Amino acid sequence: MLLSGTVVADSSTVIHDGAVVVNDTVIEAVGDRDTLVDQYPDHETQEYDVLLPGLVGGHIHSVQSLGRGIADDTELLDWLFDYILPMEASLSAEEMEVAAKLGYLEMIESGTTTCVDHLSVNHADQAFEAAGEIGIRGVLGKVMMDRRSPRGLLEDTSDALEETERLIEKYHGSFDDRVRYAVTPRFAVSCTEECLRGARELADEYDGVRIHTHASENQSEIETVKSDTGMRNIHWLDEVGLTGEDVVLAHCVWTDESEREVLAETGTHVTHCPSSNMKLASGIAPVWDYLDRDINVALGNDGPPCNNTLDPFTEMRQASLLQKVDQLDPTVTPAEDIFEMATINGAKAAGFDRLGAIREGWRADIVGLRTDITRATPLHDVLSHLVFAAHGEDVMFTMVDGNVLVENGEVTTVDAERIRQRADDVGLSLESHREAAEEVKP
Repeated sequence: MLLSGTVVADSSTVIHDGAVVVNDTVIEAVGDRDTLVDQYPDHETQEYDVLLPGLVGGHIHSVQSLGRGIADDTELLDWLFDYILPMEASLSAEEMEVAAKLGYLEMIESGTTTCVDHLSVNHADQAFEAAGEIGIRGVLGKVMMDRRSPRGLLEDTSDALEETERLIEKYHGSFDDRVRYAVTPRFAVSCTEECLRGARELADEYDGVRIHTHASENQSEIETVKSDTGMRNIHWLDEVGLTGEDVVLAHCVWTDESEREVLAETGTHVTHCPSSNMKLASGIAPVWDYLDRDINVALGNDGPPCNNTLDPFTEMRQASLLQKVDQLDPTVTPAEDIFEMATINGAKAAGFDRLGAIREGWRADIVGLRTDITRATPLHDVLSHLVFAAHGEDVMFTMVDGNVLVENGEVTTVDAERIRQRADDVGLSLESHREAAEEVKP
């Protein structure tokens, strides 16, 4: 296949009247359109206004998709324990499948081709199978919670670790290695030391398995961890082995100087979720400082109940503007930095090599956008448009590993309308879910 258009190969390389040649799962050539059309005359050609690397959601909760709008205007721990965890506890396996499919559907429709996905305690198999069916690339993990949890989610520590190991052996490297595993303790508040240390042992036992958890999102969370352990959050995670190049920490809003030194020294990845942090009034993550310290910062939407959208373009805009306001400096987090957070930085956090840019020999994860819209007129700077003006609804083409998931704005791998209808049907039952959830609150 030959794709033509303005090619945004990476944050510093834009090829006007460019093209990308895809052979099987990899990018075979990138360059001038006319030249590549001559070189590859037998290739099917498709034209899109702008081509860019597939975007990476560095922290996602796909299975919370059914809770969009049920817990607005609520503080983090109340939001979590009064609404989200009870909802997760009440979902059946079939409902969890619907939730995961709805989340993945929204992602591929809006340009996210890879996600680092924080699932739930129960029914993780359904989400892995959904990811495989829809075709998204992902690093997924069953959540572990062995304290401070609703009865429907509270686990015995050994059971949580054994179930995690079963899922690793079944799904790590599955679906032609598009789907990998991340050991996923929810956060230090709801996990014992034994659970956290067990997470590290499991990740070390299996090649390529990562660790994904929340950290320092909210001041109440930090105070709880300090009361439990005598340490600030990042220092406690470092103590139990949950820092390092294979670790993705979501949020890291409230870190002090010593914690930032730990993140930098250990090569731990941070995922910034600006819309979620704003909506829950958690605070403003010091992204400008992390980048100055060469800490790898990815970008994530978090979950629909604390963001209301999984649109990665919206998140890029929010990420840049929020840092500018925080620092009262319009030069911080320019479009180039933000685009890297959403692409190659996210790929590093997810642990996939040759991903996050359009380059010869790299994985064929590509997104095509339309710009024949008022919001893109005039188009002086395509990178500026992508970061500050584009929306997920502009996506017309999504490819993962050379497989076309969205073509001419239509999903090709699953019946999107059927998924939305099933999600609507389940959504109607959420009120009864909430009533049932009152019985499982901690």
